[in-house]
Amino acid sequence: MSLQSLLSQIKHISTADNIAAFKACIENSHHWLEDNASLTEVDNLVRGRATFVDALLRHIWQLLDLHTYPDLALVAVGGYGRGQLQPYSDVDLLLLNHKQPSAETNDKLGQFVTLLWDIGLDVGHSVRTLSETIKLAKDDVSIATNLIEARLLAGSKETFNRLQQKVQGKGFWTSKDFFLAKYDEQRQRHAKFNGTAYNLEPNVKENPGCLRDIQTIGWVAKKHFKVLKGKELVEHNYFTAREFDELIECRNHLWRIRFALHLEAGRSENRLLFDFQPDVARRLGYGDEGKVSVETMMKAFFRTVRRISELNEMLLQHFRQDILATKVRRFEPINQDFALADGLLQARHDEVFNTPEELLSFLILLSDTPQAQGLHSATLRLLRNARRNFRSQFLCERPGCRELFMRLLQHPNFFSFAWDVAHKHGIMQAYLPEWNQIVGMMQFDLFHAYTVDEHTHRLIKNIYHYSQSEGAKDFPRCHRIFQNLDKPELLYIAAIFHDIGKGRGGDHSKLGAEDLGKFCESHGVGRKDRELVVWLVENHLLMSVTAQRRDIYDPEVINEFAGKIRNIDYLEHLYALTLADIRATNDNLWNDWKASLLRELYLMTKKALESGLECQVDLKAKVEEHQQEALNLLTSMGKESQQIQQFWDRLDWDYFVRFKPSQLVWHASVILGNETLEHNQVLVEVSDDTSKAGTELILYGRDRASLFAQIASVLDSRNCSIHDAQIMSTQDGYVFDSFVILEDDGSRIASLSRRQSLKDAVLAQLERPGSAHQNNRKMPRRMKQLNVPVKIRFFTNQANMTLLELEALDAPGLLATISQQFVICDLSLHMAKITTIGERAEDLFILTNNQDEALTNEQQVTLKKQLMSILNQQTQSETCQN
Repeated sequence: MSLQSLLSQIKHISTADNIAAFKACIENSHHWLEDNASLTEVDNLVRGRATFVDALLRHIWQLLDLHTYPDLALVAVGGYGRGQLQPYSDVDLLLLNHKQPSAETNDKLGQFVTLLWDIGLDVGHSVRTLSETIKLAKDDVSIATNLIEARLLAGSKETFNRLQQKVQGKGFWTSKDFFLAKYDEQRQRHAKFNGTAYNLEPNVKENPGCLRDIQTIGWVAKKHFKVLKGKELVEHNYFTAREFDELIECRNHLWRIRFALHLEAGRSENRLLFDFQPDVARRLGYGDEGKVSVETMMKAFFRTVRRISELNEMLLQHFRQDILATKVRRFEPINQDFALADGLLQARHDEVFNTPEELLSFLILLSDTPQAQGLHSATLRLLRNARRNFRSQFLCERPGCRELFMRLLQHPNFFSFAWDVAHKHGIMQAYLPEWNQIVGMMQFDLFHAYTVDEHTHRLIKNIYHYSQSEGAKDFPRCHRIFQNLDKPELLYIAAIFHDIGKGRGGDHSKLGAEDLGKFCESHGVGRKDRELVVWLVENHLLMSVTAQRRDIYDPEVINEFAGKIRNIDYLEHLYALTLADIRATNDNLWNDWKASLLRELYLMTKKALESGLECQVDLKAKVEEHQQEALNLLTSMGKESQQIQQFWDRLDWDYFVRFKPSQLVWHASVILGNETLEHNQVLVEVSDDTSKAGTELILYGRDRASLFAQIASVLDSRNCSIHDAQIMSTQDGYVFDSFVILEDDGSRIASLSRRQSLKDAVLAQLERPGSAHQNNRKMPRRMKQLNVPVKIRFFTNQANMTLLELEALDAPGLLATISQQFVICDLSLHMAKITTIGERAEDLFILTNNQDEALTNEQQVTLKKQLMSILNQQTQSETCQN
């Protein structure tokens, strides 16, 4: 079927009441789009659908005799006004009358719109007079924007021409006011996406760097120059022919994605959701390899987004500065090549980037000019052209560039604005071949919120923050570490390379370390410094993995970790890098819980390295210190020291290491006087004041089967996450458990009513002994598209207890399911450390068997088999549901 045959079908529909024929025609148009999606240029398809809808509307207009109303005009506005329609985009119409329409006219227009709805056309319409239209447009920039690209479909040319005269007249929006309104509109739209296009499920229409940003470039200029076609703006020197071609290339790339997305969704869907990404990638020719195909598609998408963002910034600034002739209030020459024009670094002639070395010298100039607030559009245009002219080789292959780059790394201000320019405008991409490989590289999970290069950029900005006065307030320990570094550039070098090995099918830490070794050799980095930075890259995950997956209060763990760290200098570099890395991975990932884990691991390891003694000695001193401080506070509150000591004697020594004095005080205050409870009675309390890591929930009572499973299920069903659980049994058969809990988004449970509600829910469940809790929470849509293989590992510690490390999809009820298997296998749970990394749960459980010993090999095999079976079955069940 061809477009011409579709248009012919429309003409053969002879009556307006033949709804079935119109529906069939529209259905055939979608078949035409589907059949030609991989054969025809997307530009022709998008314009072809608009042509089809034009013919359909004009025919219906004729069949309803609306052409006999002399003052009435049917006008296409918005994207449809540009003659562009994606497969399921709305058809935006303005039904325009010169004066207030009669009742008969309104009745006819009502028939027209109703018929469009009845035949299945998604229409957005307004019925207005000429004066109403202009009045509303003067007050609403969105309406004014729609009118700029208005197109007459049928009806009165005179009415439409009067509209055009009003829109282009002096009483409408001035070019300056319209520009400022659209610029502010764009700024607000970007803010909705946190100022970044690097979202896991980007909106290809609204995201920064996407179609709206291209349209904004055109809207402000079309309004000013009174033209309809973008190509005409080349003649007005708004952009060059090369820049226009680049915009069209980028637009068509996004159009292809949006077109395929509409076809996959079967509706007007602009969000590239996980559900659609594999099929969209397949449609676009990226292959049928699932994750690999999606990552390839997203890499190309983000590279296009970056180009659009750069053009948008440059051309809107050019419009404001040159076309609107904004007067420069302050011009300060810096040297013969550059000046500051109202805080923007402006090139004084066109020959400022004749050599690759001049690109890096420009970054040094930026570093030396902290008062520079941005780049002038003329500078940015020259920079873009130069970057392309130097594509024949990477800049690091030139000795002069290598020397300049090392000077930059050692410059105290480089990682401020100059680094932003190097990253955002492709200089890093032009310098390092390894960096070029990670530009736009997205990772298909819920843990990494940004592309690899964007994540690294943010990590580096976090390190730079340590050096500033604000950093001293926000991260005093890292600020002190940074201030004491002899060579801060080594930390930055490690940061640049820490993830540079990703996407190459191996251990990215080892691959990055190899790349860094070659970099150090070619850039003259000394042997000792090279050993440090290479070690940092190869071990950049060591501290976060140890803190989040291991029991850091186990002396064996601390001694093992300290042995890998080597010395305090390595520890401090790694701590600063790790903290910056976690905070740069995902805006929602960093919380007080992770901060406390890293801080505790850092402090205990530092003491172990400083003393050279076994960690056990330091922990013993910590027990005594915590007990004495807590005892002083409790006795000052009127508690008897003998009663306190009797309670403490029932608990193991490591209880006093794991909890702060403030927690010991709260625990004792709650439990003292309630040591003896009725058989089924359980004491539950919640506090948001005892732990920096989160809200603490404690439980005290007679031990019973499935206790942890029930609590985990209740909290999970109410969208809470357990981050840490200490399960302690007293010598007389009581259980004393402490849980650190957070909201599902990682925030604290700040509301008193919310904490009370959780406490009541736990108590209600515990008052029904023998009844399993029913958790009806469904798996989030985004997670259903992700695959996390179940992995289980066993270790035995010095206390003859079994450590079970488990990785699995963070499905609803996961903790309850796991802990129920412990009950079935007659195992005792002593500690649970829960880490959720995006869609992946990485949990640690410390267990003993019914002889209070480590699990035998046979018990480990049985437990592993049961967990693997039930978790795989549960995941499959969840992902198969709608």
